[in-house]
Amino acid sequence: MRAETPRLVRWGEHLARVLVGGGRLLVAGNGGSAAEAQHLTSELVGKMRDDRMALSAIALSAESSSVTAIGNDYGYERVFARQVEAHGRPGDVLILLSTSGRSPNLLCAAETARERGVTSWALTGALPNPLAMRCDDVLAVPADSATVQELHLVSVHLLCAQIDAALAPAR
Repeated sequence: MRAETPRLVRWGEHLARVLVGGGRLLVAGNGGSAAEAQHLTSELVGKMRDDRMALSAIALSAESSSVTAIGNDYGYERVFARQVEAHGRPGDVLILLSTSGRSPNLLCAAETARERGVTSWALTGALPNPLAMRCDDVLAVPADSATVQELHLVSVHLLCAQIDAALAPAR
């Protein structure tokens, strides 16, 4: 994970600029990764440590009515892509979390992000995987699923800390 610190710093600084500039963060995952997506967005809309402005971050898996309606009408593989179509604007950021990097609904979301000019980043398990190949950048953890999810949580906290540091007033 120490080797990934520069990536998380870069991501945090980029996200801080996007969010302060009126852009938004979209985040998606399945199962435990969906919980991590909600955790990330709650830290940004609320706060992780110090008080600061609310930031626009949406966990796409938390939109249960949208997920079930889209799944019913368009198929489960489109549940996140359709929301990227609705909410994603050029310059926004989409973070996709997956231990395997093979979930069809995340692959479809990454493709939609590219079509829409939305920057896409993946937090995945070991490389190679199809999601990593479809995103603009990837933080890949070569470990078993439980360890991947644990390190994704660490990554989420480091990313939020970097965003907060980038937004902190100069001392």
